Amino acid sequence: MEINTQRCLIRRFQESDLTSFMAYHNDLEWMRYQGLKGLTKQAYAAILLGDEDLTKGVQLAIISRETGALLGDIYLKQADDSCWLGYSIRRTEARHGYAFEAVSAVIRRLKEQGITTIKAEVARANVPSLGLLKKLNFIDQASTGTELLLTLRL
Repeated sequence: MEINTQRCLIRRFQESDLTSFMAYHNDLEWMRYQGLKGLTKQAYAAILLGDEDLTKGVQLAIISRETGALLGDIYLKQADDSCWLGYSIRRTEARHGYAFEAVSAVIRRLKEQGITTIKAEVARANVPSLGLLKKLNFIDQASTGTELLLTLRL
């Protein structure tokens, strides 16, 4: 899957992205709400550089079209006509609209591919992420203690 937006290129990870990915995913304070963190370069390579199979889960890079730098990443995992969504942005790129731009484009592509529902699980304390999902019209579905399940019907 490759998607171009005004400022971003969303594509599969390449080996040259691993060091940048590690820099922000191993920032444990910044990634406190993320599950994929604190791993070795080899472990990240095994996860990020594998086959593109949405049913097993795929991590996509968000790349700056201007500089070629890694801005963040998006996770997708398809189950029938629904898809799980996750995302993260480098600390230095937060609050610049990249996540909204990239996730919006991915949602449009998923809709074109026949996905009818997108699900996202987010920590209640992750206020910026909750705000982004609400801005994208996700609706609260359920809660499990500290986590919320939000859905978007396409």
